[in-house]
Amino acid sequence: MKEISKTIKVGKINTLEIARDTDFGFYLIAEDKKEVLLPNAYIIEEEMPLGSAIDVFVYRDSEDRLVAVTKEPYAKLDELGYFTVVDTSKYGAFVNWGLPKDLFVPKSEQKENLKIGKKYILKVCLDKKTDRLYATQKIGKHFNKNLKGLYPKMKMQAIVIAKTPLGFKVVANNQYEGMIFKDDIFKELKVGDRLDVYIKKIRDDGKLDFSTRAIGKDAKTNEAQDIILKELQKNKTLPFTSKSNPNDIKKHLGLSKKSFKSALNNLIENKKIEVIEDKIKLI
Repeated sequence: MKEISKTIKVGKINTLEIARDTDFGFYLIAEDKKEVLLPNAYIIEEEMPLGSAIDVFVYRDSEDRLVAVTKEPYAKLDELGYFTVVDTSKYGAFVNWGLPKDLFVPKSEQKENLKIGKKYILKVCLDKKTDRLYATQKIGKHFNKNLKGLYPKMKMQAIVIAKTPLGFKVVANNQYEGMIFKDDIFKELKVGDRLDVYIKKIRDDGKLDFSTRAIGKDAKTNEAQDIILKELQKNKTLPFTSKSNPNDIKKHLGLSKKSFKSALNNLIENKKIEVIEDKIKLI
Protein backbone atom coordinates (compact mmCIF):
# COMPACT_ATOMS: atom_id res chain seq x y z
CA MET A 1 0.00 0.00 0.00
CA LYS A 2 1.19 3.53 -0.75
CA GLU A 3 2.39 5.70 2.12
CA ILE A 4 -0.44 7.99 3.23
CA SER A 5 0.28 11.75 3.33
CA LYS A 6 0.74 13.08 6.86
CA THR A 7 -1.75 15.89 6.22
CA ILE A 8 -3.76 17.36 3.35
CA LYS A 9 -1.84 19.97 1.36
CA VAL A 10 -3.72 22.39 -0.86
CA GLY A 11 -2.28 22.73 -4.36
CA LYS A 12 -0.30 19.50 -4.13
CA ILE A 13 -0.70 15.84 -5.01
CA ASN A 14 -1.76 13.99 -1.86
CA THR A 15 -1.82 10.23 -1.24
CA LEU A 16 -4.94 9.62 0.83
CA GLU A 17 -6.90 6.62 2.10
CA ILE A 18 -10.50 6.06 0.96
CA ALA A 19 -12.21 6.15 4.36
CA ARG A 20 -15.95 6.12 3.68
CA ASP A 21 -18.60 6.23 0.98
CA THR A 22 -21.40 8.85 0.89
CA ASP A 23 -24.08 9.98 -1.57
CA PHE A 24 -21.76 12.80 -2.69
CA GLY A 25 -18.62 10.74 -3.13
CA PHE A 26 -15.75 9.23 -1.16
CA TYR A 27 -14.23 10.90 1.86
CA LEU A 28 -10.47 10.57 1.83
CA ILE A 29 -8.36 10.75 4.95
CA ALA A 30 -4.76 11.73 5.73
CA GLU A 31 -2.57 10.34 8.50
CA ASP A 32 -3.64 13.18 10.82
CA LYS A 33 -7.30 12.17 10.24
CA LYS A 34 -8.21 15.28 8.24
CA GLU A 35 -10.72 14.54 5.48
CA VAL A 36 -11.53 15.80 1.99
CA LEU A 37 -14.30 14.83 -0.44
CA LEU A 38 -13.62 13.12 -3.76
CA PRO A 39 -16.82 13.85 -5.75
CA ASN A 40 -18.65 11.07 -7.57
CA ALA A 41 -17.54 12.43 -10.95
CA TYR A 42 -13.97 11.26 -10.23
CA ILE A 43 -14.78 7.84 -8.77
CA ILE A 44 -14.07 4.58 -10.59
CA GLU A 45 -15.39 2.09 -8.04
CA GLU A 46 -13.69 -1.02 -9.41
CA GLU A 47 -10.33 0.76 -9.10
CA MET A 48 -11.04 2.46 -5.76
CA PRO A 49 -12.06 -0.01 -3.02
CA LEU A 50 -12.59 1.30 0.51
CA GLY A 51 -9.34 1.30 2.46
CA SER A 52 -7.14 1.74 -0.59
CA ALA A 53 -4.82 4.70 -1.16
CA ILE A 54 -5.09 7.00 -4.17
CA ASP A 55 -3.25 10.06 -5.45
CA VAL A 56 -5.39 13.20 -5.72
CA PHE A 57 -4.95 16.92 -6.25
CA VAL A 58 -6.59 19.12 -3.59
CA TYR A 59 -7.93 22.65 -4.13
CA ARG A 60 -11.00 24.75 -3.32
CA ASP A 61 -14.12 24.46 -5.47
CA SER A 62 -16.50 27.23 -6.61
CA GLU A 63 -18.11 27.23 -3.16
CA ASP A 64 -14.71 27.56 -1.46
CA ARG A 65 -14.79 24.02 -0.09
CA LEU A 66 -11.74 21.76 -0.12
CA VAL A 67 -12.18 19.10 -2.76
CA ALA A 68 -10.03 16.30 -4.17
CA VAL A 69 -9.82 15.44 -7.88
CA THR A 70 -7.96 12.71 -9.74
CA LYS A 71 -7.11 15.15 -12.55
CA GLU A 72 -3.92 17.24 -12.37
CA PRO A 73 -3.91 20.95 -13.30
CA TYR A 74 -1.50 22.35 -15.88
CA ALA A 75 0.67 23.54 -12.96
CA LYS A 76 0.58 22.85 -9.24
CA LEU A 77 1.51 25.01 -6.24
CA ASP A 78 4.90 26.76 -6.70
CA GLU A 79 5.04 25.76 -10.38
CA LEU A 80 4.93 27.96 -13.48
CA GLY A 81 2.52 27.44 -16.34
CA TYR A 82 1.36 29.05 -19.58
CA PHE A 83 -2.32 29.84 -19.03
CA THR A 84 -5.13 31.22 -21.20
CA VAL A 85 -7.32 34.00 -19.76
CA VAL A 86 -11.01 33.03 -19.94
CA ASP A 87 -12.65 35.89 -18.01
CA THR A 88 -11.91 39.20 -16.30
CA SER A 89 -13.50 41.37 -13.63
CA LYS A 90 -12.66 44.57 -11.78
CA TYR A 91 -10.87 42.43 -9.17
CA GLY A 92 -8.70 40.41 -11.52
CA ALA A 93 -8.68 37.73 -14.20
CA PHE A 94 -9.47 34.03 -14.43
CA VAL A 95 -7.34 31.53 -16.32
CA ASN A 96 -7.97 27.98 -17.47
CA TRP A 97 -5.60 25.67 -15.62
CA GLY A 98 -7.24 22.37 -16.52
CA LEU A 99 -9.71 22.06 -13.63
CA PRO A 100 -13.46 22.86 -13.35
CA LYS A 101 -12.85 25.99 -11.27
CA ASP A 102 -10.68 28.56 -13.06
CA LEU A 103 -7.60 29.99 -11.32
CA PHE A 104 -7.82 33.62 -10.13
CA VAL A 105 -5.16 36.23 -10.91
CA PRO A 106 -5.71 39.27 -8.60
CA LYS A 107 -5.24 42.75 -10.06
CA SER A 108 -2.41 43.30 -7.60
CA GLU A 109 -0.56 40.30 -9.08
CA GLN A 110 -0.76 41.52 -12.70
CA LYS A 111 1.98 43.47 -14.47
CA GLU A 112 -0.51 44.54 -17.14
CA ASN A 113 -4.23 44.19 -17.72
CA LEU A 114 -4.66 40.56 -18.73
CA LYS A 115 -6.84 40.08 -21.80
CA ILE A 116 -9.34 37.33 -22.54
CA GLY A 117 -8.00 34.81 -25.04
CA LYS A 118 -4.33 35.67 -24.49
CA LYS A 119 -1.81 33.36 -22.80
CA TYR A 120 0.54 34.37 -19.99
CA ILE A 121 3.33 32.82 -17.95
CA LEU A 122 2.09 32.66 -14.34
CA LYS A 123 3.15 31.05 -11.08
CA VAL A 124 0.67 29.19 -8.86
CA CYS A 125 0.75 30.51 -5.27
CA LEU A 126 -1.09 29.98 -1.99
CA ASP A 127 -2.59 32.76 0.14
CA LYS A 128 -1.71 31.47 3.60
CA LYS A 129 -4.36 33.67 5.27
CA THR A 130 -7.28 32.30 3.23
CA ASP A 131 -5.77 28.95 2.17
CA ARG A 132 -6.76 29.76 -1.42
CA LEU A 133 -4.71 29.23 -4.55
CA TYR A 134 -4.09 32.11 -6.93
CA ALA A 135 -1.73 32.95 -9.78
CA THR A 136 0.74 35.78 -10.17
CA GLN A 137 2.29 37.37 -13.24
CA LYS A 138 5.00 38.87 -11.02
CA ILE A 139 7.14 35.76 -11.12
CA GLY A 140 10.44 37.61 -10.59
CA LYS A 141 9.83 38.09 -6.87
CA HIS A 142 9.80 34.31 -6.47
CA PHE A 143 13.16 33.63 -8.17
CA ASN A 144 15.81 31.92 -6.08
CA LYS A 145 19.15 33.76 -6.20
CA ASN A 146 20.88 31.23 -3.95
CA LEU A 147 22.70 28.99 -6.42
CA LYS A 148 24.47 26.87 -3.80
CA GLY A 149 24.48 23.22 -4.82
CA LEU A 150 24.21 23.95 -8.54
CA TYR A 151 27.09 23.10 -10.86
CA PRO A 152 28.03 23.33 -14.55
CA LYS A 153 26.55 20.59 -16.77
CA MET A 154 23.75 19.95 -14.26
CA LYS A 155 20.48 18.86 -15.87
CA MET A 156 17.31 20.79 -14.96
CA GLN A 157 13.73 21.17 -16.20
CA ALA A 158 12.76 24.57 -17.57
CA ILE A 159 9.87 26.53 -19.02
CA VAL A 160 10.43 29.17 -21.71
CA ILE A 161 9.06 32.52 -20.49
CA ALA A 162 10.14 35.02 -23.17
CA LYS A 163 11.92 35.45 -26.50
CA THR A 164 14.64 38.10 -26.80
CA PRO A 165 17.02 39.20 -29.58
CA LEU A 166 19.72 37.09 -27.88
CA GLY A 167 17.72 33.91 -27.38
CA PHE A 168 15.13 32.78 -24.84
CA LYS A 169 14.59 33.53 -21.16
CA VAL A 170 13.71 30.49 -19.07
CA VAL A 171 12.95 29.53 -15.50
CA ALA A 172 14.50 26.23 -14.39
CA ASN A 173 13.04 23.97 -11.70
CA ASN A 174 10.34 26.65 -11.18
CA GLN A 175 12.79 28.92 -9.34
CA TYR A 176 16.05 29.72 -11.16
CA GLU A 177 16.17 32.51 -13.74
CA GLY A 178 18.28 31.86 -16.80
CA MET A 179 18.97 32.37 -20.47
CA ILE A 180 19.49 30.11 -23.47
CA PHE A 181 21.54 32.03 -26.03
CA LYS A 182 21.06 31.38 -29.74
CA ASP A 183 24.30 29.38 -30.05
CA ASP A 184 23.08 26.97 -27.36
CA ILE A 185 19.67 26.27 -28.90
CA PHE A 186 19.52 22.97 -30.77
CA LYS A 187 15.74 22.66 -31.17
CA GLU A 188 12.84 24.94 -32.08
CA LEU A 189 11.55 26.83 -29.05
CA LYS A 190 8.58 29.02 -28.22
CA VAL A 191 7.14 30.63 -25.08
CA GLY A 192 5.46 28.05 -22.85
CA ASP A 193 7.62 25.12 -23.98
CA ARG A 194 8.95 22.80 -21.27
CA LEU A 195 12.30 21.14 -21.83
CA ASP A 196 15.44 19.71 -20.25
CA VAL A 197 18.32 22.17 -20.03
CA TYR A 198 21.92 21.94 -18.86
CA ILE A 199 23.79 24.59 -16.90
CA LYS A 200 26.51 26.13 -19.03
CA LYS A 201 27.52 28.98 -16.74
CA ILE A 202 26.70 30.13 -13.22
CA ARG A 203 26.72 33.92 -13.22
CA ASP A 204 27.61 36.30 -10.41
CA ASP A 205 24.24 38.07 -10.71
CA GLY A 206 22.36 34.97 -9.54
CA LYS A 207 21.29 33.93 -13.03
CA LEU A 208 22.21 30.91 -15.13
CA ASP A 209 23.17 30.32 -18.75
CA PHE A 210 21.80 27.10 -20.22
CA SER A 211 22.19 24.82 -23.20
CA THR A 212 19.47 22.59 -24.63
CA ARG A 213 22.08 19.87 -25.17
CA ALA A 214 24.07 17.94 -22.58
CA ILE A 215 27.45 19.60 -22.15
CA GLY A 216 30.85 17.94 -22.37
CA LYS A 217 32.32 14.96 -24.12
CA ASP A 218 30.62 12.51 -21.81
CA ALA A 219 26.99 13.46 -21.14
CA LYS A 220 26.56 10.18 -19.27
CA THR A 221 28.85 11.48 -16.54
CA ASN A 222 26.54 14.46 -16.10
CA GLU A 223 23.52 12.17 -15.74
CA ALA A 224 25.42 9.91 -13.33
CA GLN A 225 26.22 12.93 -11.14
CA ASP A 226 22.51 13.77 -10.95
CA ILE A 227 21.69 10.20 -9.89
CA ILE A 228 24.35 10.20 -7.15
CA LEU A 229 23.32 13.63 -5.80
CA LYS A 230 19.61 12.75 -5.75
CA GLU A 231 20.34 9.54 -3.84
CA LEU A 232 22.52 11.44 -1.37
CA GLN A 233 19.79 14.01 -0.82
CA LYS A 234 17.40 11.19 0.08
CA ASN A 235 19.77 9.00 2.11
CA LYS A 236 22.45 11.46 3.37
CA THR A 237 25.19 8.86 2.78
CA LEU A 238 25.79 6.07 0.26
CA PRO A 239 27.91 2.94 0.92
CA PHE A 240 29.83 3.23 -2.35
CA THR A 241 33.31 4.45 -3.32
CA SER A 242 35.61 3.93 -6.30
CA LYS A 243 36.58 0.59 -4.71
CA SER A 244 33.00 -0.73 -4.44
CA ASN A 245 31.81 -3.86 -6.22
CA PRO A 246 30.55 -3.05 -9.76
CA ASN A 247 27.51 -5.30 -9.29
CA ASP A 248 26.48 -3.46 -6.11
CA ILE A 249 26.78 -0.10 -7.87
CA LYS A 250 24.73 -1.33 -10.82
CA LYS A 251 22.05 -2.87 -8.59
CA HIS A 252 21.50 0.16 -6.36
CA LEU A 253 22.26 3.09 -8.70
CA GLY A 254 21.80 1.65 -12.16
CA LEU A 255 25.28 2.87 -13.15
CA SER A 256 28.29 1.10 -14.58
CA LYS A 257 31.46 1.20 -12.49
CA LYS A 258 33.12 3.42 -15.14
CA SER A 259 30.27 5.98 -15.16
CA PHE A 260 30.12 5.93 -11.36
CA LYS A 261 33.86 6.56 -10.95
CA SER A 262 33.87 9.36 -13.51
CA ALA A 263 30.91 11.09 -11.85
CA LEU A 264 32.38 10.50 -8.39
CA ASN A 265 35.68 12.13 -9.33
CA ASN A 266 33.91 15.15 -10.82
CA LEU A 267 31.77 15.62 -7.73
CA ILE A 268 34.81 15.35 -5.44
CA GLU A 269 36.77 17.85 -7.58
CA ASN A 270 33.83 20.28 -7.51
CA LYS A 271 33.61 19.85 -3.72
CA LYS A 272 30.05 18.54 -3.82
CA ILE A 273 30.75 15.32 -1.94
CA GLU A 274 33.44 13.78 0.23
CA VAL A 275 34.58 10.21 0.88
CA ILE A 276 34.54 8.96 4.47
CA GLU A 277 36.01 5.46 4.82
CA ASP A 278 33.69 3.27 2.72
CA LYS A 279 30.94 5.88 2.23
CA ILE A 280 30.28 9.13 0.39
CA LYS A 281 28.30 12.11 1.71
CA LEU A 282 27.31 15.62 0.64
CA ILE A 283 29.56 18.46 1.73
